[in-house]
Amino acid sequence: MSTVHRFTDPAETPDELAPCVVTLGNFDGVHRGHKAVLARLIEIGRDRSLPAVAVTFDPHPLAVLHPERAPELLTPGSIRDDLLADAGVDGLLVIEFTKEFAQQSPEEFVRGTFVDGLRAQVVVVGVDTRFGYKNSGDVHTLRELGAQHGFEVIALEDVGDDERWSSTSVRNALADGDVAAAARVLGRPHRVVGTVVHGHHRGRELGYPTANLSPDSAGLVPAEGVYAGWLTRLGLEAGEHDRTMPAAISIGTNPTFDTKDRRTVEAYVLDRDDLDLYDERVVVEFVEHIRPTLRFESIDELLVAMAKDVEQCRAVLTQIVHS
Repeated sequence: MSTVHRFTDPAETPDELAPCVVTLGNFDGVHRGHKAVLARLIEIGRDRSLPAVAVTFDPHPLAVLHPERAPELLTPGSIRDDLLADAGVDGLLVIEFTKEFAQQSPEEFVRGTFVDGLRAQVVVVGVDTRFGYKNSGDVHTLRELGAQHGFEVIALEDVGDDERWSSTSVRNALADGDVAAAARVLGRPHRVVGTVVHGHHRGRELGYPTANLSPDSAGLVPAEGVYAGWLTRLGLEAGEHDRTMPAAISIGTNPTFDTKDRRTVEAYVLDRDDLDLYDERVVVEFVEHIRPTLRFESIDELLVAMAKDVEQCRAVLTQIVHS
């Protein structure tokens, strides 16, 4: 992960980050639409020899104001922050979103955050950006405030191929198990991050030991099924042996064993039965959907299916490595 200055109060902006160029958003998923804004922000910052700062919120505003409408986040907390850092910003202001904070007028928010705190010279946003009390501020409001307070506003149009790249489109794709479609919008495979915990050990008994992710894993879990993907061990440095490995990933409740388990994420590292991953933090990335979750009439049928799953996953991932 790239090094980035992360702070939570605009009044405590590090000296090296002000003045700056700045953008604003929830950035759930940090998808290609977000990256287009971030790339333009960074480009402008370099042209003007100014640091690039992203401003975001935690928790998601809807989780505070309308929890019944709040989406399940694609990249909660540290996952989003790491992706923003990897996008190349110099600073990340993560403001705690509260009902009190939400009472600020658009002008109060802009003055406190962009003007007094960050001393923004340029604000780069998408054309649909809203901010302030009841989202009453828009790009037109921002331009008026920029004229008053001495910063420039650059608004970027929506981007996308057949449809607008959005967090909602990624959620819809994941709900359908279409992780390849989700990756096209994200610009990378979707990921879930968690700690490896003990499960029922059925995989090991069947010859396919799996890394079971803890129930509090972060990231939206796709639809039930079997997927080809990658498992990355966060405790190892980039480039270290066995850091990122090909995997067959299962999401489901083990219907063949008539259990009433919660939905779990399990990853079998291809052709490896020598790994001890318990208590390690890992990233599981989803590349391609292989098949839906099925109930098998016997263990033998299950074993035949698992062998076929592994071969399909190997073929998918080998093609990626050699492409």
